[in-house]
Amino acid sequence: MGKASDKHSCGFDEEREMEILEKISSMTVQRKKVSEIISTTLELLWQTMFIRATMTLRNGDYLFIEDAKGLDREEIKKGVYKIGEGLTGKAAALGHSIVEPDISKCKDFLNRTGSHTEPLENISFLCSPIIYMEQVIGTISAERKNADKKRLAADIELLETISNIIADSVALLYMRKEESNKLRAEYRRGDAIFETNRPASMVGNCGAMQNVYDFISKASKTSECVFIRGKSGTGKELAARAIAEASQDCREIKILNCAGLPSKSAALWHIGLEKPQTIFFDEAAALSPEVQRELSKAIETGKFVKLGQNTPTNVKARAIFASSLDVEKLVESGAFDKSFYRTISKNCVHIPSLKDRKSDIMLLAEHFLEKFNAAHGKHIKRISTPAINMMSIYSWPGNVRELENCMERAVISSNDSAISGYNLPPAVRSAAYSQRSLPYGEDIDFESMVESFERELITEALKFSRGNAADAARKLGLTQRIINYKIKRYAIVPSWYKNTK
Repeated sequence: MGKASDKHSCGFDEEREMEILEKISSMTVQRKKVSEIISTTLELLWQTMFIRATMTLRNGDYLFIEDAKGLDREEIKKGVYKIGEGLTGKAAALGHSIVEPDISKCKDFLNRTGSHTEPLENISFLCSPIIYMEQVIGTISAERKNADKKRLAADIELLETISNIIADSVALLYMRKEESNKLRAEYRRGDAIFETNRPASMVGNCGAMQNVYDFISKASKTSECVFIRGKSGTGKELAARAIAEASQDCREIKILNCAGLPSKSAALWHIGLEKPQTIFFDEAAALSPEVQRELSKAIETGKFVKLGQNTPTNVKARAIFASSLDVEKLVESGAFDKSFYRTISKNCVHIPSLKDRKSDIMLLAEHFLEKFNAAHGKHIKRISTPAINMMSIYSWPGNVRELENCMERAVISSNDSAISGYNLPPAVRSAAYSQRSLPYGEDIDFESMVESFERELITEALKFSRGNAADAARKLGLTQRIINYKIKRYAIVPSWYKNTK
């Protein structure tokens, strides 16, 4: 693409600006790919109004150029700014727009990219921060030649409007990259080790789960008894199956619900301890003390006596026990046999609760999205940013099993190309209003969460009502006066949704 010259006139062109805003808004409404939204936005600005247009994305204390028009690839690579450094970093640090009428007179203009080989006189620089949930996640900037104050005022207003429109989309990219950076920091032992240890049936990349995978890998190489701890729904059975599948002699697995086993120990020997298989005793605390003692003896000696026989039989099965209870308290109270506890706890692993592995929530949600798309014949492409925030804030007392049920419900109820916040169960939605922490420990105020959710509800209602505010108000159970107030407050333009489905 050749660089433009006369097309960047200083005269007012409100019609051209409105066309740009409508095209950008249309892309966000249609849920285009974030990279496409960014690229097209910058292209529109560069082709019609500015000599350069750039968008940066935040990574920790630095801003990196995500995309730019009017710069080549090598120049883009050089575009790195520390927060507070230069005009771009300053706009991010202050959290408000910066307009520099003449960069040749500005010491804060760094020309970090090295793209300015021409004289800097009469070149103006404008930069607006991209803010999501009151946090600066990037910037959008542009340069223009020979602009007067009135033109620059209109230009910065345009950039600020664009940054507001694309903030939700950019936030999705920002959170994905931030999560990716966190995961990379946890991969200190390298991707090769991680891929070798992680069972194909299990999902999760956090450090706590890596410890679980290491345990599974080591346990599968022995025939020793294993005790798996963890809250209900964390995936204890999955871990047991992974150990069995990776073992050489006991790949066949038999699942036993301990609460359903007979209390008499003699009846227990029908389960197949003499066969080379893995037996998974789910919720071992439900076993009677008599059965616990018999099992402990069989595991310790490697032999047991079948009902009606006198000759001992060798134990060939590999036993894996699991419990979601505080077994130590049960031992103290006498409800759990001490010898049994000592026997099974020699080789123990704890599966973390989902609230303690927040970084895995999106990986699991996307895994279940793919699974239930296939199961229900859906073609849902993504999970919206508000929905991601809600799922990340929620404590998930039912753990992975609850998340799986949540995603199935969301897939079934969604008629769109994305899972929205209102597709989630009430408990997940309400958590956003009772917590004060964003994913990854960032602070957020109550009003920002409410506003984000309200904006999504109104835009979705307008989308289904094809821009008819009165019809959208009826769908939401609002009065026309209230929805008009909200539309004005959130700078929503109903006409943008006339051609949506």
